[in-house]
Amino acid sequence: MIKNLELTTKLKEKIILGIDPGTRVMGYGLILVRGNAISVIQYGVLRLEKYASHELKLKKIFERIIQLIDEYLPDEMAIEAPFYGVNVQSMLKLGRAQGVAMAAALSKEISIVEYLPKKVKQSVSGNGNATKEQVAYMLERLLNQKLETQFLDATDALAVAVCHFMHAKTKALTGNNSKKKGWDAFLGENPERIK
Repeated sequence: MIKNLELTTKLKEKIILGIDPGTRVMGYGLILVRGNAISVIQYGVLRLEKYASHELKLKKIFERIIQLIDEYLPDEMAIEAPFYGVNVQSMLKLGRAQGVAMAAALSKEISIVEYLPKKVKQSVSGNGNATKEQVAYMLERLLNQKLETQFLDATDALAVAVCHFMHAKTKALTGNNSKKKGWDAFLGENPERIK
């Protein structure tokens, strides 16, 4: 028993909160990382369709993120970046939802990392164009756990957290901790955005 306790304390533990921001449904997922093992702590959705004003939706997002942080004490937050769509108004609203979620984490001094949707899908399924269903299926395999896929925004949030774990693990293994900033770094990390 003592040997197992010593082994457990030697393994580095952290909790990652993954967020799939949205103005109708926001997904969230929390994973526990212990060494190289990951397990699901909690995942779900915040349904926002019932709130009439955009401002009230933003308030509810902020409150739910604060509640999750206070309850589960995550070490880091990973959030999906808004995708660039045709509808500017939808994009603006999604950006606000993401910003409010980030502000909630920052108010609790939680570090934040943002991932493009293609990066999340690529990390989890091996295909940057995978469907939500394919991502959920691969998550079940990676986590060795049956997931409730009624709300795919929740499994998307788990995928963001898992992507963050995998990205951090890859950086640690390769020693790729360069602090490149600016356009060179952006273009290097986002080659699909160059036309």
